[in-house]
Amino acid sequence: MADQKRKIPRDKMFYQFSAYGFLKNLRFFDPFIILIFRSYGLSYLQIGFLYSIRDVATNILEIPTGLLADSFGRKKAMIGAFASYIVSFVILYFFKQFWVLALAMVLFASGEAFRSGTHKALILEYLKINSISDLKVAYYGMTRSASQMGSAFNALIAAGLVFYTGNYRIMFLAAALPYALDLVNLASYPAELDGKIFPESKKAVGDRVKETLAVFWGVFRNEKQLRSLLNSASYSGVFKISKDYLQPVLAAWVLSATIFPGLEATRREAVIIGLVYFAIYLMTSFASRRAYTISNRFSSLIKAVNITYLAGIGLLLAAGILTYLELETLAVLCFLGMFLINNIRRPINVGVISDRISSRVMASGLSAESQLTTIFTALFAPVLGYLVDRFGLGNGLSMLGMVMFLIFIPVRILDDDPEGDSK
Repeated sequence: MADQKRKIPRDKMFYQFSAYGFLKNLRFFDPFIILIFRSYGLSYLQIGFLYSIRDVATNILEIPTGLLADSFGRKKAMIGAFASYIVSFVILYFFKQFWVLALAMVLFASGEAFRSGTHKALILEYLKINSISDLKVAYYGMTRSASQMGSAFNALIAAGLVFYTGNYRIMFLAAALPYALDLVNLASYPAELDGKIFPESKKAVGDRVKETLAVFWGVFRNEKQLRSLLNSASYSGVFKISKDYLQPVLAAWVLSATIFPGLEATRREAVIIGLVYFAIYLMTSFASRRAYTISNRFSSLIKAVNITYLAGIGLLLAAGILTYLELETLAVLCFLGMFLINNIRRPINVGVISDRISSRVMASGLSAESQLTTIFTALFAPVLGYLVDRFGLGNGLSMLGMVMFLIFIPVRILDDDPEGDSK
């Protein structure tokens, strides 16, 4: 590991990377997404299918968009991603029908596919150019901290919008503004962060695509690399689908609480949920900044990844049991723990994966991890929705937690896993 006394350079790009994450996380609908879809008249199973459609589409687009990012320019890929996001937000605002919402999810998936992995590759390219790649865990953790700060303010702004307007739907349209600002921010990134591309001839581009594809599939033929990707993806995918179920837990808690009794139900719900998410993301912002220090408390990044995996799914299981017992306050604390662990894990996972994948195709390698994450999300989102519809919220979450303990056995990273080629 790098000497933790070395300082992170706070130059223009550090602040641009941080601004990207801050603006990207101003998705005002996020703290209320399940409640919004429920207000549209959708069942939890239908919501699960919308998640699945989004992630299957992301999965299909992940490989070609990663290759395009490496072969034609990562910055262009990011600009295209944010344009697709903005169109999807507009559709989600104007329509409530399931199949129209599904189309919006496909457009959202297009943005996710172009974005996921690509911006991490831009950061890693910057670190490589400036000869500070050894600081990747600390640097990525610091910039991710800005993302979490964006999520914290996102929760307050979203609560304010609902309190002022009395409805949730306006947040889809409002989210288009920070995304437009982020598009402008991305357009100002220096071209050198695109990495090595070959715009001069079709043959050169074709050779580059073939080379990238060969290395990409090589990741799946390498057991050690594949295990590190599966470890990250399985946890991230299940966290991604389960974290939003904090919203109905909070909604149930608000009904039984006596806080702000003079407010109309929707506004009271918005205030409580906004404040809780604000607190969660303030804490996760701190957790991301401390990921490097926390990882140093373990003898290796591998042990840090495995232990946090078990801790996170243990909290998921506990959250389900406590929700079933109608101990919503304790269940909310378990969700808080899940958010904290996820944000500690993410910079550590990036460090482990980047040690095993060639920097020449880092966007494709990280897109492989994102692709696997979407597979887990697509499989488990409708399953969790069905379980919640059929057996109740607490039982559904508990069942998913038990399944994840079984999945950990084949995806744990072994201490004797050798390092891959990161050159």
